[in-house]
Amino acid sequence: MPVLALLSAVFVVGVEQLLQWKYGATGLIGLLLLTIGIKARNPAVSSIGAVVLAVLFSGPAL
Repeated sequence: MPVLALLSAVFVVGVEQLLQWKYGATGLIGLLLLTIGIKARNPAVSSIGAVVLAVLFSGPAL
């Protein structure tokens, strides 16, 4: 069990660093809103985070 928690923590930190490097502060804010909304079971906050990330990911295609 502790190994699984350690691996998931490393994965989350890696994803956060990748978003920060590639998409800047806006990507990090979107990821934080998404995770806070999921943990708090607040669909409005998680939806805002998901929309921010979707706009960032599809930005070059638009």
